[in-house]
Amino acid sequence: MAPSLLDLFRLLAAFEPKRMDLSEAPWEAYVDWAIAQGLAPLAAYNLEYRLGSCGAPEWARDRMLSIFQGSANDNVMKLVGFKRTLDDLQGRRVALVGAVSFLESLYPHVAFRPVIDLRVLVPAGEVEAFANFLRRAEFRPATDLADAAGAQAVLTDTRALVFVHDRLAPEPGLDRALLQRSLPLKVFGPSVFRLDLEDALLAQVALMARVGFEVPLIELVDLRELVLGAPAMGGVYSRPAQAPVLAARAREWKLERALWAALSLVERLFPETRAAVAPLRPELSFPVRELLERLVVAPLAEVGRTRSLRGEELLRALVS
Repeated sequence: MAPSLLDLFRLLAAFEPKRMDLSEAPWEAYVDWAIAQGLAPLAAYNLEYRLGSCGAPEWARDRMLSIFQGSANDNVMKLVGFKRTLDDLQGRRVALVGAVSFLESLYPHVAFRPVIDLRVLVPAGEVEAFANFLRRAEFRPATDLADAAGAQAVLTDTRALVFVHDRLAPEPGLDRALLQRSLPLKVFGPSVFRLDLEDALLAQVALMARVGFEVPLIELVDLRELVLGAPAMGGVYSRPAQAPVLAARAREWKLERALWAALSLVERLFPETRAAVAPLRPELSFPVRELLERLVVAPLAEVGRTRSLRGEELLRALVS
C-alpha cells in the first residue's frame, strides 16, 4: 500500500527513519507543505543521507535539498552574528528562548531546524536597555512588525529578527524565577542563558497558545524532542521532564489546558511519544478534554492542512 501523507510526514520528521518504498508517496502534496512547515531540511537530510532516496522523485529531493543547504547557511549566519553581538553583554542575565536555544540542544545537525527568528527573555523593565544594546550592532526597531506572541520589542539588522520579551508567564515573579533557574549558554557569552527543561517546555506551549497553536509543525518537533528528553543528543535537555515540577508550574502559569492540548497534539502526530506524554499530561475534566480534542487537537493534527482554524479568538481563549 502506498504511504499516506501522514506516513510520509512521520517518516521524514524522524531522527532515525526506517527505510520504506516512497515511490508512490504523495510528493506533490508534501513538498510545498513541508517547506512552509519548516520540515524540508530534516526531510532532505533523511532522503539523501539516511534513506538513500527510497524512490523519492528527483525533483522533490532537489527542491528540499536546496532548502537544507539554505537553512544551514542561514542558521550559521544568524547564530554567529548574534553570538558576536552578545559576547560583549556584561553584567546581565538574558535567556534565549525557542528555536535559537533548541538548535544545538535538540537537533543533531545545524540545518535541521530553521531559525526564523531569535527570541530573548530579559528581566522586567529591561526591554529598552537591551534594545539599546542591540542598536550597537546595527539592530533597529522593526516598527512595521507586530508579534502575536507578545514580544515587547522587535528589532532587525535586515538579516535577522530579534523578539524581546520581558514577560512570558502571567505574573512578573514567575518570570524572575524563570531567569533565576536558567542555565548558562556560555557559547553566546557570560550573560546569556537558556531555560531549564520544564521551563522551556512551558514557555514553548505559552507562546504557541498565544497564537492559537497556528504554528509551523517544526515547533511540534521541538516539543516532541523536549518531551522525549532529546534522546539524539547528550546535552542539557537529554533527561526526562519531571512530571510533578511541570504540573506545579503549569498550574502557576494557568497553562494546564494549553499544555494538555499541546501534549495531546504531539502524541497524535508522533505516537512514539505516548509513554513519555502520559505522566506529563495535566488532569482535566472530561468536558474540557472533549472540547480541546474536538476544537484544537483534531483539526491541528490534520497533516497537510493549509487553512487556518475557524474561531481563532475562541481557540485562544480556550487554551489560554
